Amino acid sequence: MFIRSVLDAIGDRPLAAVPPGTTIRDAAHLLDRYNIGALAVMAEGALQGILSERDVIRRCIAQDADPATTLVDAVMTRDPETVDAAAGLADAIARMEAGQFRHLPVMRDGTCIGILSIRDIPTEYRMMFERFREMRG
Repeated sequence: MFIRSVLDAIGDRPLAAVPPGTTIRDAAHLLDRYNIGALAVMAEGALQGILSERDVIRRCIAQDADPATTLVDAVMTRDPETVDAAAGLADAIARMEAGQFRHLPVMRDGTCIGILSIRDIPTEYRMMFERFREMRG
């Protein structure tokens, strides 16, 4: 399959999301169950933030906070960078590299419909992007 857009890369995978009041422990169980690295944090259908494994480690565990009582909204990344579902993979890769993150919420008509992981982007696309960037100087 030729991937043309961010939407092609995420396919029909359902959005993995939690509400802001979820405990870090419960969120970590979802990350583990679905073998993913980030969750959308949603309230009333709107994206509030993103919770990544890195957020859990750096803002909870490394700060000696109790995952059983610490809430997602205390450690999530607020107002995350997003990418439109129709955007090309080069745009998504550029945003990930510029922001030094591996997950991007995917938006369509103002609604979060998924999370793009760097793992969703085929290695060949990342290599082509890198070569293109090198050629541009």
